[in-house]
Amino acid sequence: MNTPLKITGKTGVCGVIGDPVGHTVSPAMHNAAFSALGLNFVYMPFRVPKKDLADAVQGMRALNIRGLNVTIPHKVEVMALLDEIEPSARAIGAVNVIVNDKGLLKGCNTDAPGFMRALKERGIKVKGRTVVILGAGGASRAICFALASGGAGLIILNRTPGRASQYAADITKATGQTVEAMPLNPQNLAVAMEKGRILVNTTSVGMSPEASETLVKSDIIKPQHTVVDIVYNPVKTRLLKDAEKAGAGTINGLDMLVWQGALAFEKWTGHRAPVEIMRKEALRALKGI
Repeated sequence: MNTPLKITGKTGVCGVIGDPVGHTVSPAMHNAAFSALGLNFVYMPFRVPKKDLADAVQGMRALNIRGLNVTIPHKVEVMALLDEIEPSARAIGAVNVIVNDKGLLKGCNTDAPGFMRALKERGIKVKGRTVVILGAGGASRAICFALASGGAGLIILNRTPGRASQYAADITKATGQTVEAMPLNPQNLAVAMEKGRILVNTTSVGMSPEASETLVKSDIIKPQHTVVDIVYNPVKTRLLKDAEKAGAGTINGLDMLVWQGALAFEKWTGHRAPVEIMRKEALRALKGI
């Protein structure tokens, strides 16, 4: 049973930093979870432009903020400002969660395990399969490491091919899996989709308000594919709609959002996250945007 949020002098503060953050549904998701478990916490969004990132991290320490999610564009740059980085986050090269332990700021990555939990929940196995990845940002890097560590081969396509090539080299060195990198264009994507069985869009293309945009021509999606889009607003992007029409399996960005959030929640509170409550409230918040 949910209890109403009541701010006191002992209320713990968590939140999300990024730019923009106006679209986030994390406050609804986390505050519902705190309330459901009767925890004296509150979760807030904080818009932090790039130039203010260092000040924001110092502010976390000074204000004794217990935990922060880190989103675009800070997942890589924030690492240099923290006291400690979990080995898995260090290997990935991106942080999406900060835990404040009495002034010691520890960087973690729940994007990677959150993504894998979302796949597992839908019965998707990656070992021995080739996965096509669109984009080479912070979320992409986490997802690529998770997939490669799970035994998948990867083809990374990015508009800036140099970054994709660096990711491919890093992931191959760390995991031993075969990782290819290609410039993102229609020709290369068509070739990659012939080899791959799973497609993951880690870019923001298709996010509201540009919900009609997609990087993938519908005719290269086949019934044997599973298409994953980490965009969660809208829940069903044009890419996922096209995939459904083609008879392919689909997984939306809400699944990864909820699982990475649940794992962050557990790091901050030490309590098992009420995942279904978080999913319900995130979906409710999305419908209200």
